[in-house]
Amino acid sequence: MKQPLQLQINGESRQMLVEPFYSLLDCLRDEAQLTGAKKGCDEGDCGACTVLMDGQPVTSCLVLAHSAHHADITTIEGLASVAALSPVQRAFVEHGGLQCGFCIPGLIMSATGFLQSNPNPTEEDVRFAIGGNLCRCTGYARVVEAIMAAAAEMRAAQ
Repeated sequence: MKQPLQLQINGESRQMLVEPFYSLLDCLRDEAQLTGAKKGCDEGDCGACTVLMDGQPVTSCLVLAHSAHHADITTIEGLASVAALSPVQRAFVEHGGLQCGFCIPGLIMSATGFLQSNPNPTEEDVRFAIGGNLCRCTGYARVVEAIMAAAAEMRAAQ
């Protein structure tokens, strides 16, 4: 039986009716119509569903929607406006970190959360931070390059 749920998603309060067993991923995709987080493995192994929950990257397929009731959820759709990409999104475009695109929202969200807590990472730090995000299209070199560039841009802006 569906139960009422209020979520704070991308700065907006959203009311919905959700089954108690719904994952945050299913809630975002099916109820909130935010399809940027992808359903890859549905077991928390691939990272395609990564969103920020209270600023921390989480695999949304493993979070029950009702447990996110008091959390601040940010999805890929909430990182930027139509007019301006976030520094991480822009760096992925500029440095060729985009391949087929399926895993990219999760990688960008992992990188964004990571850079909020570590604004001056080493390449080893970046590789560790995105270790939970699987991509079949790339060797990660351009992804790491993009994240390092975004870190530099974000430090320069402060």
